Amino acid sequence: METDDIMALNDSHHPTFFENLKRVYNFVAKVFLYSIILIMVFLGVLFFTYALDYVKNISKGNYKPLYGAYVIVSPSMVPTIKVQDAVVVKNVPPEKLRKGDIITFISTDSRYAGLTVTHRIIDIEKSEDGKFLFRTKGDNNNTPDDALVTQDNIDGRVFLKIPKIGYLQYFLSQSYGWIICIVLPCLAVIAVEIVRIFKTARRSVVRRIKREKPDFKTKKQRNAHKVEVISTQKEERNKKKKEEEEEIEIITMDDFD
Repeated sequence: METDDIMALNDSHHPTFFENLKRVYNFVAKVFLYSIILIMVFLGVLFFTYALDYVKNISKGNYKPLYGAYVIVSPSMVPTIKVQDAVVVKNVPPEKLRKGDIITFISTDSRYAGLTVTHRIIDIEKSEDGKFLFRTKGDNNNTPDDALVTQDNIDGRVFLKIPKIGYLQYFLSQSYGWIICIVLPCLAVIAVEIVRIFKTARRSVVRRIKREKPDFKTKKQRNAHKVEVISTQKEERNKKKKEEEEEIEIITMDDFD
C-alpha cells in the first residue's frame, strides 16, 4: 500500500464514543487535580500567614486570628450578601475601619445576642475610655441594630465573598457528598495515573524487545498490517474483476462482429 493511502486511511478514522468519553474524563480529571493543587496552595499561603501573625500577636496578648470565614444564614445583608454565601474576614485595627465597611462581630443586640453577625458600619463613635463603638445595620433591614458594637467584639472586616459556598459545605458535610466530591475523584485520578504508569512500563518493554528482536511488531502494528493486507487484497480483487469485465466486453464485441 502506498504511503498516501495509509495516511488517508488514518485520516478517515473517527473517534468512537468511548474515545470521546475518555478525552472528556481526562480533561475533567486534570481540571479537578489542578483545582485541588490551587486550593492547597491558597490554603498553604493563608496558613503560613496565619501562623506568622499568631506568633507575632502572642507577645502582644492579642489572640484573635488574622483571618476567619463564615457562612451567612440570614437574609439581613441581601442583596449584597445572600443566604449560603461565605465571607472571608481579616482582623484589622479598629481605627482603620470606616463607614460602609462590612464587619463580622459577636452581637450584643437583643435580637442576635451571642450570635456572630455580619452587618455594615453606618456610624462610628468613641466611648469615654477612648475605645471605638460602631453602629451597624443589615442592608436588608429597615432599622439599625439596637446595640453598638465594641471594638473587642469584632472578628474582622469582610474582604472576600464566595457565592453559594454554603450549599457545598452542607453537601460535603454529608457522607455521600464527601464520597462523590472527594473520594471518587481522587480514586479516579489515582486510577488514571496507574494506567499511565502501566502504559509507560509497557512501552519500555516493547522498546527493549524491539532492540532484541528487530522484526517484533506490537498489536497496533499487527492490526495496521492486517488493514494494509486487507486493503491490498481488496484492490487486487477489484483490479481482477475489472480485467474480467473488460475481457467479457471484448469477447462480446467479437461475437457481435
